[in-house]
Amino acid sequence: MSSITANASASSAEVNLQVEPRAAPKTLRCAVVTGGNRGIGLEICRQLASNNILVVLTARDEKRGNEAVDFLKKLGFSNVVFHQLDIKDPTSISSLANFIKNQFGKLDILVNNAGDFGVIIDPENFRAKGGFDFILDFENAEKAMEIMEQPYYKAEECLKINYYGMKNVTEALLPLLQLSNSARIVNISSVYGLLRYLYNEKVRAQLTDIDSLTEEYLDDLLQCFLKDFKEDMLESNGWPIPISAYKMSHVTINAYTRILARKFSKLQINCVDPGYVKTDLTCKMGDLTPEEGARAPVMVALLPDDSPTGSYFDRMEISSFY
Repeated sequence: MSSITANASASSAEVNLQVEPRAAPKTLRCAVVTGGNRGIGLEICRQLASNNILVVLTARDEKRGNEAVDFLKKLGFSNVVFHQLDIKDPTSISSLANFIKNQFGKLDILVNNAGDFGVIIDPENFRAKGGFDFILDFENAEKAMEIMEQPYYKAEECLKINYYGMKNVTEALLPLLQLSNSARIVNISSVYGLLRYLYNEKVRAQLTDIDSLTEEYLDDLLQCFLKDFKEDMLESNGWPIPISAYKMSHVTINAYTRILARKFSKLQINCVDPGYVKTDLTCKMGDLTPEEGARAPVMVALLPDDSPTGSYFDRMEISSFY
């Protein structure tokens, strides 16, 4: 297994994630971070800004987004601006793309961070049982339903946000990324998007065959998944359980990352599992702080030009999609 860490080899430019903000050069590289108003997203914005990147922090809620920018400015980061973005809304996505085009002319880094778990959780029971370590243990699949619900509408919403929202934002910003001399797309993923959590061997084999993989196949796959979800056929047809939609959204994020990397070979396009991070999304449970969780996505966003593309990073190291 090959690996790349924050301490790059002597032949590669070192990525320093701990530098303090300094005088900005005349021309800054520009980054967009979705879901940037809290948790990992906010910390990704801070760490990119500390590396002299001009950061466009986006959030669905305008008030919270502006508050996040004000927070960063109080820390000394003047190179962060806010733009509203609802990744489920095509008009909102188009507005962001026009803003980037008119203000900066190009885009250098896109971090697709916004996400949803697709379940309804009882926070108290969730924490008492041990959080996602309990839910994601296959042997606890039935017991997990005691501390969460996964209704169909939440599964559908999860896919709209995690996969289709990410895809639509990416497609809208790709023309601007192609104007950059050093473009990066970083898709925040999860260990639970790995193929080992899919029990349908035919589907798993098709997702492994990257040369024949298409976006159309991913669309068909998700429609089949939703159909089986509605008909209570998930387990019998080999779909992942529990938090099924969350897992499938990241399976498709990983696959889409590889498709894009194949199609746009001049861009660096990778996905990253930041680890189990203490955020609102995880009811403040996890092994890592948001600062620690943001380090891997920021590292991948700032890798040298000769670095891998179409790869899956398990935190700071390249790993297998399986």
